[in-house]
Amino acid sequence: MQRESMEYDVVIVGAGPAGLSAACKIKQLNSELSVCVLEKGSEVGAHILSGAVLEPRALEELFPNWMELGAPLTVKASIDEIYYLNSGSGALKIPSVFAPKTMHNDGNYIVSLGNLCRWLGQQAENLEVEIFPGFSAAELIIENDLVCGVITGDMGVGADGSQKDTYMQGMELRGKYTLFAEGCRGHLGKQLINKFKLDENKTPQHYGLGIKELWKVPAEQHQPGLVVHTAGWPLNESGTGGGGFLYHMEDQQVVVGLIADLSYSNPHVSPFDEFQRYKHHPKIKQHLIKGERVSYGARALVKGGLQALPKMHFPGGLLLGDNAGTLNAAKIKGVHCAMKSGIIAAETVVEAMTEEQSNAALHTLDTRFNASWLFKDLHQQRNFGPALHRWGTFLGSAYAFVDINIFGGKLPWTLKDSIADHQTLKTADLCEKIHYPKPDGTLSFDKLSSVYLSNTSHEEDQPCHLQLNNPDTPIELNLPRYDEPAQRYCPAGVYEVVNKKFQINAANCVHCKTCDIKDPAQNITWVPPEGGGGPNYPNM
Repeated sequence: MQRESMEYDVVIVGAGPAGLSAACKIKQLNSELSVCVLEKGSEVGAHILSGAVLEPRALEELFPNWMELGAPLTVKASIDEIYYLNSGSGALKIPSVFAPKTMHNDGNYIVSLGNLCRWLGQQAENLEVEIFPGFSAAELIIENDLVCGVITGDMGVGADGSQKDTYMQGMELRGKYTLFAEGCRGHLGKQLINKFKLDENKTPQHYGLGIKELWKVPAEQHQPGLVVHTAGWPLNESGTGGGGFLYHMEDQQVVVGLIADLSYSNPHVSPFDEFQRYKHHPKIKQHLIKGERVSYGARALVKGGLQALPKMHFPGGLLLGDNAGTLNAAKIKGVHCAMKSGIIAAETVVEAMTEEQSNAALHTLDTRFNASWLFKDLHQQRNFGPALHRWGTFLGSAYAFVDINIFGGKLPWTLKDSIADHQTLKTADLCEKIHYPKPDGTLSFDKLSSVYLSNTSHEEDQPCHLQLNNPDTPIELNLPRYDEPAQRYCPAGVYEVVNKKFQINAANCVHCKTCDIKDPAQNITWVPPEGGGGPNYPNM
């Protein structure tokens, strides 16, 4: 059967901050160009999860009148508190003068990134960008080593591969240029990096798993504008890097979360359970007690920095935002970086089309990127992540203070972190088992009740979107050597070992991509399920 095909000047995969910023900027520069955006979530914002404290720099470049246009930025960050949690009850407050200046939030806003993307989507549609929610980009169209677009996923396919009554064949979306803004560990981005060797001479990309909850708290506990960041407990007990955050938003809402570096070595670590413990620390508990948990979600994030950033252009297209790895780990911020990468990409493709140049014109992205504040930001903090991995949170942060605050990131060396996250696990027999407390149902909860609050939904009768390259590997390798870590690193209860049999509960998947990253055998490949499936975050 001949696939239906549609042609555009630019096809964009992913309606996150990078993809939508690129779409808006393209139409601002040349309203005659045809642009479409594919979004695998049921609506724009459905799969968006972030802290998020927003540095508005890129937004101001894209829409200088964003305030008049009603952008959902209503709460300014007004109080910064940073703590080193030295135990389950103790805390040392870090004076602002000793914190890396990248962690200061003057002029920033506490936002729901999902709602910001919904607003950006509306601005894009006002500029006549076509947005297709509920459609996943399943395959690349590559002809003569030139990326020519994507094929959307088939709908109505049964678990056995048969065509159901609702079957609808995926269609081709062809573009003169295709921009990939899938977010962290995008499955097509991963293929493009491998095919075109975009990460040649780069260090491996590094990741963290971010787990977040949204709470509604009593008015007397609410402090709009308060930003709290923590390091240390509970992650330091297992030698795991990362830290926590808690932000007070509008409408008596508080977001709380924990980011666990996926470079951890103890296979008994469960980032989800570490997060449940975290909420019991007095410095965190005081903000949540008497409150009600409203929503839950999880998502991997990139942390490799400039050393791991792949080449972002290839014949026929570009990688944007977290799909490439533009997050600024020292600022704990990626939204303004993703938006700026989208703006740079838009300027690059519009120039190439205007001058009717060949795909070689996409190389001008390098010049734009290197001259931008985005490059300066990433260059300044390039040693932050490797320093923390090499020397731990305390000494690594001390190094970061000297490097960033005193020398402005201009020390004449670049630290490397050359061990990929999936290679860091020690065997289970060499590591201490961790016995996590049972959830109390007030501050701490189990995985299944948490997934319920993510509004995750998948068509049950469809092929499993968590593919095992070798179905026997978990039992032959991971179970005896690592006590099968997937049952702990997954924050949604997707993986279980039942009677020594590896079981995948794909319907629980919140699309965090942790399994694709951390599996020690690199045996799990995440591919998009039927379009519209996955979490449906209201305002995360």
